[in-house]
Amino acid sequence: MVNSRVIEKLEILADAAKYDVSCSSSGSKRNNKDKGLGDTKGYGICHAFTEDGRCVSLLKILLTNHCIFDCAYCVSRKSNNVKRAAFTVEEVVDVTINFYRRNYIEGLFLSSGIFDSPDYTMERLVRIAKKLRIDHNFNGYIHLKAIPGASDELMKEAGLYADRLSVNVEMPTEKSLKLLAPEKKHIDVIKPMEYLKKEIIGYREEKALNRKAPAFAPAGQSTQMVIGATKETDMEILGMADYFYQQMNMKRVYYSGYVPISNDGRLPMIGTPVPIIRENRLYQADWLIRFYGFRVNEIVGFDQPDLDLDIDPKLGWALRNLDQFPVDINTATLEMIKRIPGIGHQNAKKIVAARKFNRLLPEHLQKMGIAYNRAKYFLAVPHPFSIQKDFTSIQIKQQILSLQHSKYNADFSSQLALF
Repeated sequence: MVNSRVIEKLEILADAAKYDVSCSSSGSKRNNKDKGLGDTKGYGICHAFTEDGRCVSLLKILLTNHCIFDCAYCVSRKSNNVKRAAFTVEEVVDVTINFYRRNYIEGLFLSSGIFDSPDYTMERLVRIAKKLRIDHNFNGYIHLKAIPGASDELMKEAGLYADRLSVNVEMPTEKSLKLLAPEKKHIDVIKPMEYLKKEIIGYREEKALNRKAPAFAPAGQSTQMVIGATKETDMEILGMADYFYQQMNMKRVYYSGYVPISNDGRLPMIGTPVPIIRENRLYQADWLIRFYGFRVNEIVGFDQPDLDLDIDPKLGWALRNLDQFPVDINTATLEMIKRIPGIGHQNAKKIVAARKFNRLLPEHLQKMGIAYNRAKYFLAVPHPFSIQKDFTSIQIKQQILSLQHSKYNADFSSQLALF
């Protein structure tokens, strides 16, 4: 059973962990009913996606919120007056197993502040994962935070027990890291990323030759950037993300909007959080880079370094490149169809498959479920107007925005737009 002292620690360390978004978290709460076993009250339960696309519930906690560093943007920084706590290795293992047996969770997301040294902290994270795997035969999903500055030997051992590892870059640029976390060095983040990339590739190649070879971080590595604490443009942020995808084989880059937590002249004032829509737009642009074949300089550039908050980045690109439209979906390439606003990745593939049997018309597209009221401005299919003759990019934008505002009330008008 989980005792009251552990529950108190769980409240503190689950709350501190909420600032790390690199497990695709969303809140979850499961109350005790009919005298059942346990009551999570949502402490540290989040949702994440495995390598094969399954959604799993994870226990998301810090091992400790004690930290030797004083990063200005971090709620767990050593100078911050917050309630401190630390789990023992055995407590984390017991809580994970107890929650798993009660079907509250399917895995563990474990991060930590740095107490004593990177190796001291990393050794405990690894020991938790090892105990779960070896002593308890735990086969659930485990995501471990890889601590910058820890030894290669500990990183290697972590990869043998964890499904995913993540080294948070924290600030988008080295300049910002020096400003807000002068005790840290950018190279200390990059080096473990490079090491993990090499080991992941090596073990994957070995696995291809020998099926019995051990897996090493089979779900890859990820990282997180805090946005809005400093004044980087979206072009700088996406450029860094693209570097991680191209050079580090990163599975995901996460964007965490800074929430002002202190009166520090280097940081935005309390009460001025980063708009959630900026996070949404960065994730949309990230998706375009990863799955739609867009380059960063097609989405943002020196003439427009920040994403348009009114419209999604694919629509923004289309409006700046009307010369590439209208597109005939019956003859266009898959790559071009994916660039049409309102047509998502999967629907683009459906269109290419369906046109082999029949010439596609508007009614066919609507039955497929595409956002036709958005896509119609960019399609060369029979309709009562031509975008090149009747509408400018400004007029198209106004038409689409008016549809969004009429469909959703003001509270939801900034929701993630359909691709």
